[in-house]
Amino acid sequence: MEGMLLLIAILLPAAGALMLTLMPWLNERREDRCLFVGAILVMECVVVALVALDGQRTLVLFKMTEQLPIALRSDGTSRIFSAVMALMWTVSGFFSFSYMKHEQNEKSYYAFYLMTLASLMALTLSGTMVTMYLFFELMTFISVPMVLHTRTKEAVAAGIKYLIYSVAGATMGLMGIFILTPNISSAYFVEGGSLLAGSLTISKDAFLVVIFITLVGFGTKAGMFPMHGWLPTAHPVAPAPASAVLSGVITKAGVLCIFRMVFYVIGADFIRGTWVQWALLGCATVTVFMGSMLALREKVLKKRLAYSSVSQVSYVLCGLYMLDTMALDGALLQLVFHALTKDALFLCAGAIIFKTGITRVEEMHGLGRRMPWTMWMFAVCAISLVGIPPLGGFIAKWYIAEGALSTGAPVFSWLVPIVLLISAILTAAYLLPPSVSAFFGGMADGEAVSALPKAEPSLMMLVPIFILSLAILLLGIFPNFMIESFTRLANALM
Repeated sequence: MEGMLLLIAILLPAAGALMLTLMPWLNERREDRCLFVGAILVMECVVVALVALDGQRTLVLFKMTEQLPIALRSDGTSRIFSAVMALMWTVSGFFSFSYMKHEQNEKSYYAFYLMTLASLMALTLSGTMVTMYLFFELMTFISVPMVLHTRTKEAVAAGIKYLIYSVAGATMGLMGIFILTPNISSAYFVEGGSLLAGSLTISKDAFLVVIFITLVGFGTKAGMFPMHGWLPTAHPVAPAPASAVLSGVITKAGVLCIFRMVFYVIGADFIRGTWVQWALLGCATVTVFMGSMLALREKVLKKRLAYSSVSQVSYVLCGLYMLDTMALDGALLQLVFHALTKDALFLCAGAIIFKTGITRVEEMHGLGRRMPWTMWMFAVCAISLVGIPPLGGFIAKWYIAEGALSTGAPVFSWLVPIVLLISAILTAAYLLPPSVSAFFGGMADGEAVSALPKAEPSLMMLVPIFILSLAILLLGIFPNFMIESFTRLANALM
């Protein structure tokens, strides 16, 4: 049946989670459980690749009404997002097989881990606004247990905050879907948008307000100001592999919804040059600067990385809201490289915590002599996040800045590149000194630290970080395939 691969991409991890819960033999030995989860993750990557090769397909699951079908569809956007999410989920999953040894409730962790992947695949493959909203909300509720995993008072508070912010943001998005539905020519996502701009059911001014509220609502999951407060609270309390996917992947769910609404429903032309574009660019640039400043003052390593995500994900939104082909290329490149880099950094932080118990930045002095491989990969990822060539972060930020300059947009054509430059300097200030001090630490007890035994984690933890670090380097040196693919998509959407 045409489109069945789309359904398999969703049902495979969901069935895996169900089997983990209902089949006791899978939980008798943790080795069997890890092998099963690993097999599901690898098979999911294969299915996602087959979906990408299968071309554009549509599968209608059912119809609420004739105007409200619940449908799946693969297209250029779904291929990019599903590939990134599946790969990052798989790499972090393999890392967790060693890391989760010292965590409790391992069975429930993997069950919710696979269920969250299933909901993310459904979200990326959604073919209509209503389908997207349903799976967006489902993904929120299923991912909350990963934040709550440790069951501590801090984790419960963070989980509640994550839920409140996410539901509030989704409700803002739902309001926009209600208003947009009678004003579009097709219930399905259409490249370039399907808005009937000449026959709106409400005034254009009121419609622009609705669009702004809708996009700010979906921006909650991406950690965009003023709805960013959940992110630095929720990410650090989760286990490190969960923090990695929360930061590197789940934030992209918000980006995906914004991307769909702007380029597949509303249309870039309707927003371009309006106060909505400038207001959204203002929110994104404030978030870039604010996140970097907050990361600079934060002393807890995982929380510093979480604040960094607040900043770095809004690089993607800056490129998106410029409504320019080159800037959109940069946004998609930043989406890929941020996922790779932030996943790797959180996994490095997890390896450090697992082997040494170190959680604070100032405690990393001399750590490079105990964990040389881990800290070298941490340094590579830090350099990429700053945007230093030839690593991947440079090419993404270059395209966003070049795209902004080429638009000639009032204020933001020069403000966005300046803010990106300042943020890069701040990123260097909060990520490079820990990397340097790890190898050339000057603390008084530096000798005592270096005299301690080696503390490298197992290959099951090192290899996933190495794969991500190598991808950052190779894709940064050879980005042409991605750039060509992203340019084709951007040209079709503008």
